[in-house]
Amino acid sequence: MTTPLINERIEVNPKILTGKAIIKGTRIAVEFILELLANDWAYETILENYPQLKKADILAAIDYARIIIKEEQLRPVKVEE
Repeated sequence: MTTPLINERIEVNPKILTGKAIIKGTRIAVEFILELLANDWAYETILENYPQLKKADILAAIDYARIIIKEEQLRPVKVEE
């Protein structure tokens, strides 16, 4: 399941970054944007340092991660004590 924002902004191509999800037209991985956000980078700071990006690209990266996590299937794992 994807959203229009993801379809417009995110690309997965095995020939680019070994198939990692990237922002279309760049070699910037979704995971890299998420890492910047996790390290307390503000949207404005990301956009200043990566002027090829738009705020919609950052939002699409977050939305992509949300969908991946939402669709994740957890399986119980036996833990030995």
